[in-house]
Amino acid sequence: MTTLDAAKAWRDQDPDPVTRAELEAIIADAEAGDATAVAALHDRFDSRLAFGTAGLRGELGAGSNRMNRVLVTQAAAGLARFLLGRESHPSIVIGYDGRVNSDVFASDTAEIMAGAGVRAILLPRMLPTPVLAFAVRHLGVSAGVMVTASHNPPRDNGYKVYLGGRDHGSQIVAPVDAEIHEAIIGVASTTSIDQLPRSNEFEVAGEDVVEAYVAATAALAPHGDGAAPRVPVPFVYTAMHGVGWEVAQRVFRAAGFAEPTVVAEQIEPDGAFPTVAFPNPEEPGAMDLSYVTATSAGAGLIIANDPDADRLAIAIPDAEAPEGWRRLTGNEVGALLGWRAAERITEEGRMAKLAASLVSSPALSEVAKAYGLSYSDTLTGFKWVSRVGGLAYGFEEALGYLVDPEKVRDKDGISAAVDLLALVGELAAEGRTLADHQRAFDERFGAFASAQVSLRVTDLTRIPAIMASLRDAPPASINGVRVSQVDDFIRGFGVFPPSDILRFWMDGGARVIVRPSGTEPKVKVYIDASSTQGDVDERRSAAQAEVAALEEGMRALII
Repeated sequence: MTTLDAAKAWRDQDPDPVTRAELEAIIADAEAGDATAVAALHDRFDSRLAFGTAGLRGELGAGSNRMNRVLVTQAAAGLARFLLGRESHPSIVIGYDGRVNSDVFASDTAEIMAGAGVRAILLPRMLPTPVLAFAVRHLGVSAGVMVTASHNPPRDNGYKVYLGGRDHGSQIVAPVDAEIHEAIIGVASTTSIDQLPRSNEFEVAGEDVVEAYVAATAALAPHGDGAAPRVPVPFVYTAMHGVGWEVAQRVFRAAGFAEPTVVAEQIEPDGAFPTVAFPNPEEPGAMDLSYVTATSAGAGLIIANDPDADRLAIAIPDAEAPEGWRRLTGNEVGALLGWRAAERITEEGRMAKLAASLVSSPALSEVAKAYGLSYSDTLTGFKWVSRVGGLAYGFEEALGYLVDPEKVRDKDGISAAVDLLALVGELAAEGRTLADHQRAFDERFGAFASAQVSLRVTDLTRIPAIMASLRDAPPASINGVRVSQVDDFIRGFGVFPPSDILRFWMDGGARVIVRPSGTEPKVKVYIDASSTQGDVDERRSAAQAEVAALEEGMRALII
């Protein structure tokens, strides 16, 4: 089948008038000999969004290499086939956020699942990803689907899959992702989607699911007899145009926190994300409105969720920062919440494990060592962190934190906010701030510094070329710092399966990790260093200087 034939076949089964008209126009131009249109067809149909360990994620539009109703329907039918092959009476819960077409993709999935004989439960409205992850375990279903692209650019959407049962509500990992992909291809290669059975006989979950999540999450904040005293700290909250606010507000109230001041321009769901170029709190400028709001309100803290509320960003007042506010890195928040978790575990007298993705700061491993707790590094992604046996707390540097694995087996930006707000309130009762607590951390465990270099590409061939260059001719030094060891994960490394990751150990203990992004066209570099020499300021200066030198060296190597 030629690319043009594939495009016509896709058009003929597309139930969406918008993408159908989009594709019809491109086909007409291509048949008229327009080179741009021909190239557009090849871009859309020469490849297909693969169903990987992040599920599906890509730009909205017509074609097999885009997110659209045809692709999602094929994915739902393939996932249904996979589930029916695993058990005789499978069930699934489906959630969606506020991105363009998320509700449509969720409804298509529910109808296809019900038509295939899978018990399907649709969440009652747009809700955060953590509510869906919670619902998989709470409802005891076989699987869950969340329609979201998390913090990706506005024109993206995605399809994230969780498994219940022996997977305990975690995201899919290999080899299940490949098995689902094969089932999807089996549907796509043999059946037009208008031939797939559909049914409206799916369930819509009641409000009790959301209420159960709210109650379980609010319970993370200690209160009542024996709880540490808390002083309310005025804070600002932004949903980053996502779906976090409704549920977060209910959780904050139930946990006894003060009502926050909200960033009004970003509080309601809006799939166009009008105030940010990228709806990711890590991106430059994304939290500027939060800083303005917090300064005006006289707040002492900023809480930001990403659009599906599975990530958490924190900012604190800092007179030396350009906006008067400093956003803590994911590593900084992860270390502080990890310290809190270690204290909690020790007080309860139980054995448990801490874990972080291997690109995250080694600070958490030092916390575990100090408290006599076991610790694990995992591959990048919460699908790996959440599967660590005996896990009590886990995090990844990309603003992801898991503070209550018994409730949700995924990162959860709302429960992490509860734990952080409780900590800040306890510190305030002692006359201390989060910045003071960071200094105490650095004094006890050492000062840790980190940085990232992120290279976004338009030519996807550059990513494997960069990795091959570093692999075939690894640097002997980086900006004058000698490389003492190179760990190549391409054929597996220790307990890790084969992965496209390179780790460089430097003289003095610093490290540099390079890998392709799993969700965006990027090469990512993670740099970490630490110091235990001198007072806190001297430790911080030494660690930051080493990171800065390595960052400069890596930019010269890959950009």
